[in-house]
Amino acid sequence: MTHDYARQRRETFDTFRQSRGVKLPERAVVDFEFFVEENDSDWAGFERALRAKGFRCKRMKDGETLLASIGPIPVTAEEIWHWEELATGLALKFDFYPDGWELDL
Repeated sequence: MTHDYARQRRETFDTFRQSRGVKLPERAVVDFEFFVEENDSDWAGFERALRAKGFRCKRMKDGETLLASIGPIPVTAEEIWHWEELATGLALKFDFYPDGWELDL
């Protein structure tokens, strides 16, 4: 199954369109969440690949989620999508699936 990057990008840009009128910071750390897709997902390989691109990684206590943080970066749809697309491409290679992002304020 191929990943629908166009849908994912639309969701990120829609988030910004829907937040019009909300005061957002100019820069922030952004946390991207990734869930294990397979029992034998390569946690260590995924974390290494993310760190090589500048992300900080944290395994969540649920045993199924990895949090990849970047920034502070400019809080724009284009900038967040840049990092989201990069991290998603890595995630899929290591059998993880993206599950959104949020600002770490």
